[in-house]
Amino acid sequence: MAEEPSSRAYWDKLLKLVSRHTRGRGDAEDLLHSAYIRLEHYRSGHVVDNPSAFLLRTATNIAIDIHRHERLQQPCGDNQDVQRPDDAPLQDEVLAARARLARVKEGLAKLTPRTREIFLMHRLQEMKYREIAVHFGISQSAVEKHIAKATLFLTNWTQGW
Repeated sequence: MAEEPSSRAYWDKLLKLVSRHTRGRGDAEDLLHSAYIRLEHYRSGHVVDNPSAFLLRTATNIAIDIHRHERLQQPCGDNQDVQRPDDAPLQDEVLAARARLARVKEGLAKLTPRTREIFLMHRLQEMKYREIAVHFGISQSAVEKHIAKATLFLTNWTQGW
């Protein structure tokens, strides 16, 4: 969001996001206000590169804390209708995760076959470096270099997106 934190348009956009992220609790304005106070307090000693993200995350965390506190205060009984929060990710989060996954797959395809295979054996099959070294008949140091090479490439590849 390019607007200044003090503008009404900026505040309204954040308010909608907070409301969505807190499942429409009805107190999004209060949550955002509390988050803004924490932002200003935090800024007195730190640099905040992305105030929007800070506000959204803080408001969401405050809502979680309130929910936990309320849940602890309520006696549990067999007759009570217990509403459980929906832990499913939001649709835009799912789409963003799919886009990141597609980007990682593209990056993996750009690695040499051996580096890719070593990296995937370590990350997906959770094989130890020495097991991979024995499998390929190479040194453990060579395995470390392949994994470091793949990690560095994928990090740069996904950040350059």
